[in-house]
Amino acid sequence: MRILMINICCGTGSTGRICTDLAARLEEAGHEVKIAYARDGLPEWAEKYAVRIGTTADVLCHAASARLLDNAGFASRRATAKFLRWVREFDPDIIHLHNLHGYYIHVGLLFDYLKQSGKRVIWTLHDCWAMTGHCAHFDFIGCDKWSTMGCFDCPQTREYPACIGADRSKRNFIRKKETFCGVPDMTLVTVSEWLKGVVRQSFLKKYPIEVIPNGIDLQAFKPTNSDALVRRYGLEGKRVILGVAQNWGVKKGLQDMLRLSQLLPADYQVVLVGLTKQQVKDLPSNVLGITRTNDLPELAAFYSLAHVFLNLSLEESMGMTTLEALACGTPAIVYNRTAVPEVIDDSCGWAVSPGNFREILHILESIGSKERYTKACLARAEKYEKYQQYANYIALYEAT
Repeated sequence: MRILMINICCGTGSTGRICTDLAARLEEAGHEVKIAYARDGLPEWAEKYAVRIGTTADVLCHAASARLLDNAGFASRRATAKFLRWVREFDPDIIHLHNLHGYYIHVGLLFDYLKQSGKRVIWTLHDCWAMTGHCAHFDFIGCDKWSTMGCFDCPQTREYPACIGADRSKRNFIRKKETFCGVPDMTLVTVSEWLKGVVRQSFLKKYPIEVIPNGIDLQAFKPTNSDALVRRYGLEGKRVILGVAQNWGVKKGLQDMLRLSQLLPADYQVVLVGLTKQQVKDLPSNVLGITRTNDLPELAAFYSLAHVFLNLSLEESMGMTTLEALACGTPAIVYNRTAVPEVIDDSCGWAVSPGNFREILHILESIGSKERYTKACLARAEKYEKYQQYANYIALYEAT
């Protein structure tokens, strides 16, 4: 088969690596694969798959248009038209969509082509952007307009994809509904059961939906010796409470992590990984902050040294950091919100209501030796092994 993937990036970021990993597996099975992308760099090893949509200038113009006119996904007309001419020449058997937001493609033109092309289409939804008039997530603010009367008066116009101009969420919602509905042969894939439930309440509900979680690399995330980190940061004798995120803020639970740190006994140490330099400077003295790292062995060592992993995020489509911690043998405490609780079960973690610090403290006191949970943590992580998830995609491709 000839397969085309479309995503904001190729070989970088979580979705970009999913695309290239899947492409490699498909190539091994004898299929031809191309990945259309637009930004965030391109690793040399991924060049053989890559087809760029537009230019950096096109992305910047799209972003500026979205910022002023609230039209994310409905700019880049010229770049998209040029790309679609290439698609017609490549003539793929399957078109696999990933993240279409990110200021690089005109979804109206793209879906006009998909509706008349006769191609089989698979669309992996990594968030909720496709179903709303503006935002990629809405659970934090408790908004349900997208599922009832349709979006209008959006309370998140300053959130990604941020707009400083007029609120056009009502128009965007109508355009997306008209654009995304009516593809003759399209299957949706969600990365969690929670997100599948969201889709079932949206205007996309008539499409068949499969759940294929993002997979984890068990060669990278595994129990790892962390003695060097313990010495480097003076963590001898401490029970480390670890949090990891790419963009720490209120939604990721930063404030709650800091509040909890004030309630812990002296033998506990909160460690937060993924902060900006400014956030590290602003931390209270009792919290150890580590800036963002792409060093996977070091990250695995942090997960491995922790007594427990704490994910106090209030809004997630899946919960990969929790899964990475489990793969390193560390049990997790999570908030019982959105998709994160799906990753754990009673053998390797606990789900508590947001802000219930008393329950968190009780769990911490009851854990005892971390090693009693290691086997269950590893077994849970194995269910999300990445090659199994890619096999699920290939089975979906080959299904008639």
